[in-house]
Amino acid sequence: MTRKITIAGKDAVLRQKAKEVRPEEFGTDELRRLASDMAETMSKNDGVGIAAPQVGESIRVFVVETPDGPAALANPTVIPKTEKMDGDVEGCLSCPGEAVRVRRFRKIEVRAMTIDGEPLNFRAEGFLARVIQHENDHLDGILIIDKK
Repeated sequence: MTRKITIAGKDAVLRQKAKEVRPEEFGTDELRRLASDMAETMSKNDGVGIAAPQVGESIRVFVVETPDGPAALANPTVIPKTEKMDGDVEGCLSCPGEAVRVRRFRKIEVRAMTIDGEPLNFRAEGFLARVIQHENDHLDGILIIDKK
């Protein structure tokens, strides 16, 4: 199901630090449905990533597009592995009409959980690293417009 995208300046959930997914929430139909809805909403809006606060849910989950399709990450931690690279222009589904040059780490390590509660540890670089950092910012209430 496609969900309504929250908009900066209109929806307070975008400015809140999202809550951790609790152990008993992993693997539930509710969490799976949220991840599925987020992936569909992202796709229908030509996005490459979407965080739960962008669909009105204050929970530490985001979905990113990968070469293998959408991937949902819960309770992520991003660890920089390089210096920040020159800023590329980013847009955001929750900040329509905005394009902001944002400096991000070129390489990162990600520690997270799947929505079924399995640990995930991987490295990302380039565009995927940028998308992950962008979505992770949403979980802390940070938007691209804060980085102008």
